[in-house]
Amino acid sequence: MVPTKERNHQSIFIPYKDEGILIDCGEGTQRQLKIANIKPTKITRILISHWHGDHVLGLPGLLQTLNASEYEKKLYIYGPIGTIRNFELMLKAFSFNVAFEYVVKEIKEQGEISLKDLIICAKELVHSVPCLGFSIREKEKRRIKVDYIKKLGIPEGPLLGELQDNKSIKWKDKLISPENATYLVTGRKVTFILDTVPCKNASELAKDSDLLVSEAVYTSELFDKAVEYKHMTCVQAAQLAAQSNVKKLVITHFSQRYKTAEPLLEDAKTVFSNTVAAFDFMKIRV
Repeated sequence: MVPTKERNHQSIFIPYKDEGILIDCGEGTQRQLKIANIKPTKITRILISHWHGDHVLGLPGLLQTLNASEYEKKLYIYGPIGTIRNFELMLKAFSFNVAFEYVVKEIKEQGEISLKDLIICAKELVHSVPCLGFSIREKEKRRIKVDYIKKLGIPEGPLLGELQDNKSIKWKDKLISPENATYLVTGRKVTFILDTVPCKNASELAKDSDLLVSEAVYTSELFDKAVEYKHMTCVQAAQLAAQSNVKKLVITHFSQRYKTAEPLLEDAKTVFSNTVAAFDFMKIRV
């Protein structure tokens, strides 16, 4: 909740082809982007988990920077119930107009955002204010059965592209279906569970994720405090990963009482060994 010399407020950037997805925008986010050599104009969508200050205090400054940068895209902003009202109040409080095109959308209990290559799923979590968790997964892709195509003598080119687009083609008076000439590959999936207690929706979002980024505010010794403030302990985050068939867990959002991440990481690894502790400017390729 409080920045330290080593750790900034919450913000995660996911680049994927033409999309730049920012999850939360805590205080100092735009400065962190500059240090990481990420241009703010790369951002196409902002996913707001909830409106506690440590997750959104950087939003006004980021918007002003986009204004100054002559941002030319349409910016999409998604958040829980209350996001439209809060966004409008924020603009009034800071007395500036957003000069570029933007859309603000609220997600109630759950919703899906279908993009060209991705599906973003949002579900309501259990926190002290309306709060969302997010999973981002690639859509299934069709891959060519190379041996089958070679046997038929179909050359590389537009015909193979049509098969990959799930369309049948004609080759030498024979109808070739995508079911016979291609196979489906399951896309990668990453999930972000930021402020919540363990709940059904967190498990559903995390299921079969290649990567789970989860809050882990306290060690298990402070379980009662986690319950009081509606957060998870490191062990609970690890249990979520283990029970959801997750491949890798990244724990984050630590209480500032911990001088290093070591006690939190050790605690989580007692349950889920493939766990790492997040640090500022950490990069992970899935």
